Amino acid sequence: MKFVDYYKILGIDKTANDKDIKKAYRKLARKYHPDLNPDNKEAEKKFKEINEANEVLSNPENRKKYDTYGKDWKHSDAFEKAKQQQQSQQRSRSYSATGGSYSEQDFSDFFESMFGGSRSYSKQRSRQFKGQDFNAELHLNLKDVYQSHKQVLTVNGTKIRLTIPAGIADGQIIKIKGKGGKGVNGGPNGDLYIKFNIKNTTKFKRDGNNLYTSVALDLYTALLGGEITVDTFKGKVKLKIAPETTQGTKVKLKGKGFPVYKKEGVFGDLIITYTIKMPTKLSKNEIELFKELQKIRSNG
Repeated sequence: MKFVDYYKILGIDKTANDKDIKKAYRKLARKYHPDLNPDNKEAEKKFKEINEANEVLSNPENRKKYDTYGKDWKHSDAFEKAKQQQQSQQRSRSYSATGGSYSEQDFSDFFESMFGGSRSYSKQRSRQFKGQDFNAELHLNLKDVYQSHKQVLTVNGTKIRLTIPAGIADGQIIKIKGKGGKGVNGGPNGDLYIKFNIKNTTKFKRDGNNLYTSVALDLYTALLGGEITVDTFKGKVKLKIAPETTQGTKVKLKGKGFPVYKKEGVFGDLIITYTIKMPTKLSKNEIELFKELQKIRSNG
């Protein structure tokens, strides 16, 4: 097995303390997290390496074994046992009973005699591997993610029941631990990564947790004010229009936007932009009235 330098992966030296390890891990984990690097295989690989390095170095016992045995740290207990047994055997042979050093090759030879077969075969038999990670894409409409709901997915012939939280974003990736491929030799299962493809067929534009839409006002309501009924994502509400409302005026309806991801009962805002709808096909009386109004305005 190729030697992996966990210190190098985390960007720290061998004298680093627990605080240094934790700080380096958090910084790199944020940088290479799959949610921030969708469809980036290199970042995904780096993220796994960072987690593996942290699991070893953040555990004092595992770190000590790693510092002593390097790539074979997982077999340290067997090494120690082999060393003790071999030392005992050497006393009855031509080796000096007062000491002597034992190389990794000595241990390897002992493993071969102890487990049977070649060294590589015995390691392969005992080594555990994480199962393959699976990737899936789920297509939903914007209305589907306005409320939390449950769905059943079929991935590689296996049905998986999951809860989709309200407010999930288009392109967002979530991880479902242990729902990937089966582990090898008792190793952990892989994970399932689901990417959400959310289509918006509504008249509302979504930007984060806020929604945007436009509402047309007739000229008379814009000039004189009044009350109108407008659509929100959840239903209709009544709004008062101030007199002399101009084209492009914006109003904010607090809490009428989109639900905030994983924050139950918290919503963004709905921002409405007013557009003025000019009257057409004027009657003779209307034309005369507008002319009269024009005279009043020009003489005023």
